[in-house]
Amino acid sequence: MKSIKRSPLIFIFLTVFIDLLGVGIVVPLLPYYLKIIEQADASWLSSSRALLVGALAASFSLFQFIFSPVLGALSDRFGRRPVLLISLAGTGISYVVFGLADQLLPLGIGTVLAVLFFARILDGITGGNISTAQAYIADVTPPEERAKGLGLIGAAFGLGFMLGPAIGGLLSTISLSAPAFVAAALTFGNVIFGFFRLPESLPVERRISIPFRKMNPVSRLRAVVGKTSIRPLLAGVLLLNFAFAGMQNNFAVFSDVRFGLGPTQNAFVFAFIGLTAVFMQGFLIRKLLPRFGEARLAVTGLAMMTLGFALIAVVPFAWMLFPAMGILAAGSSMSTPSLTSLISRRVAPQEQGSVLGGVQAFNSLMMVLGPLFAGIIFDQIGPVAPYVSGTLLVAAAGIVITSAVRSQLTAPTEPARVPLEAGQPIAH
Repeated sequence: MKSIKRSPLIFIFLTVFIDLLGVGIVVPLLPYYLKIIEQADASWLSSSRALLVGALAASFSLFQFIFSPVLGALSDRFGRRPVLLISLAGTGISYVVFGLADQLLPLGIGTVLAVLFFARILDGITGGNISTAQAYIADVTPPEERAKGLGLIGAAFGLGFMLGPAIGGLLSTISLSAPAFVAAALTFGNVIFGFFRLPESLPVERRISIPFRKMNPVSRLRAVVGKTSIRPLLAGVLLLNFAFAGMQNNFAVFSDVRFGLGPTQNAFVFAFIGLTAVFMQGFLIRKLLPRFGEARLAVTGLAMMTLGFALIAVVPFAWMLFPAMGILAAGSSMSTPSLTSLISRRVAPQEQGSVLGGVQAFNSLMMVLGPLFAGIIFDQIGPVAPYVSGTLLVAAAGIVITSAVRSQLTAPTEPARVPLEAGQPIAH
């Protein structure tokens, strides 16, 4: 992109990459922090560890859902630069607090849990800066180059999500807190880089003040509730994301209880998922789409996800998790962007922004409810319960979606109306 300076885009790429790198580093470690608490004379926690892991994940997602439109509105009023730098600094502080949590056991188990929740909530409040990063790119790129600029965000998502768990697993061999401190160091390093190299992209004359009532995240849901044309697709998407969010945040507990896997072993599983997603979304799906179309890819992807969930529930050996998770990740990479494109086809072009934003808001709620549900049934029924329920939920999503796109499954393939960008990971 010759029309703009390179350093702002480098900063935006690093912001999203480090955000997801930090997520990948921290999230798989949550069960092991709670395991330390459990071993420190808190045996009661063994019966509710999965629920607490789900609650920690849900607390992040809930506050990100609430504050993401607030950060976007603040960037419209005060500029992108201060919002990006301050939100990054808050994320860095949250990682430091998270890394210190296991050192606070002498102060009591309640203190450690409170600190862990504070760290995740702070990260949720300050971590909803992706929309601001997207707005920055829209500010500094001409329309004909905007898709390329926004593609950087998809690439940063995939790369951060792939490398984060691997780095976290390797660093956990030093100490459980080392990954969080490295994530903090990377984040603060990007803050310093941005402070010196990131110019403001929004001129004063283009800034607007948005009323507080319009920052209400629930308002984003209204854009899709009344759209009868997309309700079946929306129902399928919500079932899919509810199941996937529960699995994603519960998997480290499941693999520990079922197979005795530690942070390092889980790191390889998560890295394999990320690598599969990057390959699918960055390369293969763009070749499959013109040949088969969104409807066929969505239905096929949901069938693969159903199989993946079922295999995770029944595999007897840890190594079998790799093919099972590979099938699940490949199916998700096929179905998620295809469903997004199908939804966009059923609304007017001028409504796509508000409708897709509302769909994403609903998905954010699934990232709150899914981990809580998975944690409850894991503790109350057994380790495989979230994966059996995931099988049934995704199968139900497949039935709903197949019914909604039945005519398109037999029709000639049409070119996609909107570009398919790399999908975002379900949860932070």
